[in-house]
Amino acid sequence: MNSNYETAELEQLLSLNAPLENVEARWQRKARQNNNGINNNNNNNNNNNNNNNNNNNNNNNNGGDRFIPNKMNIDIGHFNLTKENSNPNPNASNNSSSSTSTTTTTNNIESTLYKDTLANQLFESNSGDLESKILSFKSKAPVGNVSSSTNSLRVLYSQNQVGSTQTDQSLKKQFRQIPQQPERILDAPDIVDDYYLNLLDWSSQNVIAIPLGQTVYLWNATTSEIQRLFQVEQQDDYITSLQWTKDGNYLAVGTNSCTVQLWDVTHAKKVRELRGHAGRVGALAWNDYILSSGSSDTNIFNHDVRVQNHHVSTLSGHSQEVCGLKWSHDGGQLASGGNDNIINIWDINSENFETPAHTFEQHTAAVRALAWCPFQPNLLATGGGAADRTIRFWNTITGVCLNTVDTMSQVCSIQWSTTYRELVSSHGYSQNQLCVWKYPSMVKCAELTGHTSRALHTAISPDGETVVSASADETLRFWRVFEKENKLPTANRKSKEVSDGSMMRNINSLIR
Repeated sequence: MNSNYETAELEQLLSLNAPLENVEARWQRKARQNNNGINNNNNNNNNNNNNNNNNNNNNNNNGGDRFIPNKMNIDIGHFNLTKENSNPNPNASNNSSSSTSTTTTTNNIESTLYKDTLANQLFESNSGDLESKILSFKSKAPVGNVSSSTNSLRVLYSQNQVGSTQTDQSLKKQFRQIPQQPERILDAPDIVDDYYLNLLDWSSQNVIAIPLGQTVYLWNATTSEIQRLFQVEQQDDYITSLQWTKDGNYLAVGTNSCTVQLWDVTHAKKVRELRGHAGRVGALAWNDYILSSGSSDTNIFNHDVRVQNHHVSTLSGHSQEVCGLKWSHDGGQLASGGNDNIINIWDINSENFETPAHTFEQHTAAVRALAWCPFQPNLLATGGGAADRTIRFWNTITGVCLNTVDTMSQVCSIQWSTTYRELVSSHGYSQNQLCVWKYPSMVKCAELTGHTSRALHTAISPDGETVVSASADETLRFWRVFEKENKLPTANRKSKEVSDGSMMRNINSLIR
């Protein structure tokens, strides 16, 4: 019986027709596993959100920055997470609550120990300021002195202002504004129109000397007073040159009658008359008590005005009329220019003073414009006539021509500025203008027009600011070319043209 029952049961099992009890189908198992996986993910996300909220609360309570977390809290959190995940016996906590309590106590002790060790490494052991920020300054910025007149922040915030001020000043110097109109215009009737004469000079006492016809007139630029100094005696005689002494007390005057007269301006008295030339005296130059005179007889005489026998030496280096003479500022060299297109440099310290140290022959026209540089020794500027039109710069020690500029017009005179590294030149045919040049670039700063005939003569004021030009159009024009910077403005300093009541018109009746 039993054997039959067992045999029947075995056959039923082997036939696989009867339903299996307590056995889960495959599709049911798969569905159950998928559901378990989704639930596990949801639980993990909830746990992570809770952990993040707890961390944020801890950071806020501990004074951490919401954007830059406290480095100490990061390290402690990492330590806690590491200890929490490294439990060697996970079943022990599930089996007994006492073991869980023991583990928590141990973790708290280790966390406190870690905090103390970390604090000692990051902060001073005696500070106890565990909530300090890692990126804070170790020492506070210095406090400015309230009593001091200078604010410390002013140095920081004024750097750009100082730089811009310096830039503005440099630009102001670079682009200095020069008035294009003359400050004053005076009539100069009967001025002789002759390129080879030198008929204008401005003394150190601010007095201008100019010959009109046969008479020498003095005009005080400070008081505008007019003085008639003298008139030549002979009917066919006229003034050909004049030059002030350095102190402005005496005036040397050359005439067409081959003589040189010395006048005491203070007493309006002729001191003496120097003779010896065989032609008109068209150029004069003072060197202390030595007066040099150049004549159409091609010679240069040196006169010692202190002694009776005044003639000291004769310099013969030109083949035609001497029309330009200038002593250097130190009195060591004399430059002479002539109608023979030659420039001679006479060195007083050479073994033979009567032989020129250098002879420059590069100009192709008469050379009357000569000017020594006031700020660079041994630098001479020369200008040529209508066929040449150039300004040349010479080193009078080496004899080298340093630069040449074509002015496109006859060069009549040159004046160096004593304030700026600039010079002004006056011109004749064909533009009759004054040009202001920067040195050494020789960039033209300004071109001053107004003369209707060639500007033959120029002179510079004692303060070095104003240049006066005398032209064959019978006018004197005062140009404020080299006005000094940062100077207090004077009242009524405007460009004005004086026709009625001018100095020369007032005395016009005296010379006609």
